[in-house]
Amino acid sequence: QVQLVESGGGLVQAGGSLRLSCAASGTIFSTKAMGWYRQAPGKQRELVAAISSGATTAYADSVKGRFTISRDHAKNTVFLQMNSLKPEDTAVYYCTAGTWMRANDYWGQGTQVTVSS
Repeated sequence: QVQLVESGGGLVQAGGSLRLSCAASGTIFSTKAMGWYRQAPGKQRELVAAISSGATTAYADSVKGRFTISRDHAKNTVFLQMNSLKPEDTAVYYCTAGTWMRANDYWGQGTQVTVSS
């Protein structure tokens, strides 16, 4: 069974930073692209960042230069470092896995990120 477990969400002031982590089952982690999606209230889910098994990365225009996705194969973990956070980054963030680049075949339960102004 595929498992993706997120952690690291919370409340932060605008301009602050948070680091999200996602622990993945080993069977999928080594061969799949991993991604982070987010969904704000009243909006559709959007792809924030993705990383291939070979560490190629892609970002939404809205987070380029502020967010960094990375993965640690030894720990079966993917990270999303979020800097210079803005109130519009407030959303539930989901860890995903799948085929490059959408990486949306498997989903975690989500973690709330709230950025106050």
